[in-house]
Amino acid sequence: MTTESAPPRMRIVRHPLKYRLLEVTKVDRVTPGTVRVTFAGEALEGFCEQAPTDHVKLCFPEPGAELPVEPVVENDTWMDAPVEPITRDYTIRHYRRAERELDIDMVLHGTGIGSTWAEQAEPGMRLGVFGPRGSEEIDFVHDWYLLAAEETALPALARWIEMLPAGVKVIAFAEVPGADDEQEFRTVTDLDLTWLHRGSAPAGSTDLLERAIRAAELPTGLGFAWIAGEATTLKPIRRHLRGERGLGKEQVDVDGYWKRGVANHDHHEDDHEQA
Repeated sequence: MTTESAPPRMRIVRHPLKYRLLEVTKVDRVTPGTVRVTFAGEALEGFCEQAPTDHVKLCFPEPGAELPVEPVVENDTWMDAPVEPITRDYTIRHYRRAERELDIDMVLHGTGIGSTWAEQAEPGMRLGVFGPRGSEEIDFVHDWYLLAAEETALPALARWIEMLPAGVKVIAFAEVPGADDEQEFRTVTDLDLTWLHRGSAPAGSTDLLERAIRAAELPTGLGFAWIAGEATTLKPIRRHLRGERGLGKEQVDVDGYWKRGVANHDHHEDDHEQA
């Protein structure tokens, strides 16, 4: 699956760490389980985003409060404080620089802080947006791309599909509850997208993505695989791509966006497994 030339390395581009208090201007139900919230405000001046997986921390109010606690930033560093903001990571879906508008897709999945807020979101509400801290960039020079995600990582999957160059072969798998949860993406790639329906099974409890990836016929040439979703279900996929498929570490990015039973999973804690 590889060529003799060394694959390009992913690089981290750092952005100044800034907190922004933004106003909700629009709320759309994209699918039965996904709400798209549009934020706007002059505070978006200088906002940076440039890679498919760019994400921010949304800062939520304490129960009963109107506004979130503002994080303390000194010398471009997030400092400890007596009261910390309640934060969750969300991928940027769209950023319209000229209009100073930011779209965030939020999955409705139970009684979590983000899901509860999204259920109640309406224009005029305000929320804190912290970051992005950086962008994970890679040159789009591969012959093909393997992409896979469930709904929590669907915004990043969509950004990959929309940002990759014209004509490149993309094999993608997206796991969602059912047909009503499928979305349409604009792309100039040669896209082969398969939707996987898990029905009533809880998110993060199936091996649908693993079985689909194992069965996929990958093209020859230099490839790159990006897979994201529930952390535990991704471990066998990482082993399969690195071991059985023979992809080098620079050709595989497997990211656990969340973990069952963990309220605020740090997806960076699994980075050592990429080695």
